[in-house]
Amino acid sequence: MTPQPEPLELEPASVTAEQTTRAILNILEDFTAERQRLDHTQKAILNILEDFTAEKTRLEATQKAMLNILDDFDAEKVKVERVNEDLRRENAERAAAEDALREKTQALGRSNADLEQFAYVASHDLQEPLRMVSSYMQLFERRYKGALDAQADKYIDYAVDGAKRMQALIAGLLEYSRVGRVDEPAAPVDTAAALEQALTNLRSALEESQAVVTHDPLPRVLGIAAHITRVFQNLVGNGLKFRRPDRPPRIHVAARRRDSDALFTVSDNGIGIDPQYSDRVFVIFQRLHTRSEYPGTGIGLSVCKKVVERHGGRIWFESEPGVGTSFFFTLPGLEERS
Repeated sequence: MTPQPEPLELEPASVTAEQTTRAILNILEDFTAERQRLDHTQKAILNILEDFTAEKTRLEATQKAMLNILDDFDAEKVKVERVNEDLRRENAERAAAEDALREKTQALGRSNADLEQFAYVASHDLQEPLRMVSSYMQLFERRYKGALDAQADKYIDYAVDGAKRMQALIAGLLEYSRVGRVDEPAAPVDTAAALEQALTNLRSALEESQAVVTHDPLPRVLGIAAHITRVFQNLVGNGLKFRRPDRPPRIHVAARRRDSDALFTVSDNGIGIDPQYSDRVFVIFQRLHTRSEYPGTGIGLSVCKKVVERHGGRIWFESEPGVGTSFFFTLPGLEERS
């Protein structure tokens, strides 16, 4: 009997081939995945390189902008330095101008003080010899007028009139020079009382002209009572003197507060002032009419101006010829008690 060959055992070999195939497939899968990862990495690197290039471009642009800003800053710095230099030069020039103005102001103040002192001394010292001349001329007039010829009487009249006018001028100059000579302390002033005192001083002129003087409630101010009385007296007296012949004078004094000052108005119904003479009204010794028309020295309104300005105020007027004049002036006011 022929022996039968034993069957081959193929299972172990098949398993090995399958495993090998799977291993190869796994390797291929891993290679594919790795390749994909490499592709992703490469793309990421490329993106990073692109971002880096863009960032580099932005950095270069920023650097250029910074350089431009620095250039502009340097240019602006130069401009600022030039402006500062100009300002320093202007400040130095302004300081020099202020020093020069201060020196001129001080010199002008000394000059004004010297002129006031001279006017005071001259007018005061001239009074006595002029009084003697006037007295003897009047004595000469009483004794010899009519004893000589008509020409001599005319000469005597001229001499007496000239002496009287000179006395009036010297008295006015003395009054003008006295304003502000003594530094009297400012104090509260009842302007209603100051006006009443002025009207008392003008009583004869008020009665002679049959004038009517009225006033509103008047405030208290800071100043020198005697000087403010003189302002009221001169302004009211001005309304009495320059009155119209066809009606009695009517003068009204009003006041109102304006900021920290008191604004006063003295209005009359007189002959008025032609606007062409507005620059001459407050000038000392300036007259708009002849002495035969209206007597006076031309000092009253200049005294008003000096007093008001010494009090820190100002004075002006409005007028209509033939209708009347209103004088306005300000004085430092006082707070009214509640």
